[in-house]
Amino acid sequence: MKAEIGIIGGSGLYSMPGFEVQEQVHIETPFGPPSDNYVLGRLGGHQVAFLARHGQGHRLSPSELNFRANIYGMKSLGVERILSLSAVGSLKEEHRPLDFVIPDQFFDRTRGRISTFFGEGLVAHVSFAHPVCPELARLAAEACAATGVTVKRGGTYLCMEGPAFSTKAESMVYRSWGMDVIGMTNLTEAKLAREAEICYVTIAMVTDYDCWHPDHDAVTVNEIVAHLVKNAENACKVVAQAVAKMPAARGCQCGSALAHAIITDRKVVSETTRRKLGILIDKYFV
Repeated sequence: MKAEIGIIGGSGLYSMPGFEVQEQVHIETPFGPPSDNYVLGRLGGHQVAFLARHGQGHRLSPSELNFRANIYGMKSLGVERILSLSAVGSLKEEHRPLDFVIPDQFFDRTRGRISTFFGEGLVAHVSFAHPVCPELARLAAEACAATGVTVKRGGTYLCMEGPAFSTKAESMVYRSWGMDVIGMTNLTEAKLAREAEICYVTIAMVTDYDCWHPDHDAVTVNEIVAHLVKNAENACKVVAQAVAKMPAARGCQCGSALAHAIITDRKVVSETTRRKLGILIDKYFV
């Protein structure tokens, strides 16, 4: 079974209204196992594939995620667009808890994560100046507005390593840099999606202010949980709206990201590497 649109987020999305589950699929990849089975079905007239980023029951920390397997699995299902839901902390007063942000930039503060499919005798350098698909960003922002969710389009998602949250000193520095929100996962996904020629957008859901905020220490666990629950409800509405409005054809450049990125002479690429990356590169090796 194939899918057109991929959704990465929490497992609560599986039970969203209007989603008709058809099957769960386990996918083996050359990079190991994805976070969980892909849940396939129909939503808004499209075939979609859901993946719980941290696994059912939230078993995997951000540093443990097999990002390559997760994106490779989406590619093998035929996915051309990914909507990625992510809980974030706010680095600006204007981004309030329960607001959604559709960032158009990322800033990398991770350490040692593998964020490329390439290597092993095959070098590729994709353009990443504009890491978010503008077509998907517009659709996501319009879906937020249509469902009554306060949304800011644009801004920078700072991706930290985790799993511990920032120190106050770090948080203040990130604010001085002009960062908008902070999370632990989406930059790595975005890089791999670009290499896989999949359109990608982050829907960043603000749960609370990061520790720079003077009221941060007064926030209770119950308040944060309440925000998480409400954000999950809103995420279901936004995803359903965005999928329903998704055009049949892509009008962006994401689908040809590798056209001028592969540097290695095709004649020296090993058959092993060719087979491993076939679903990504075959069209450029004919």
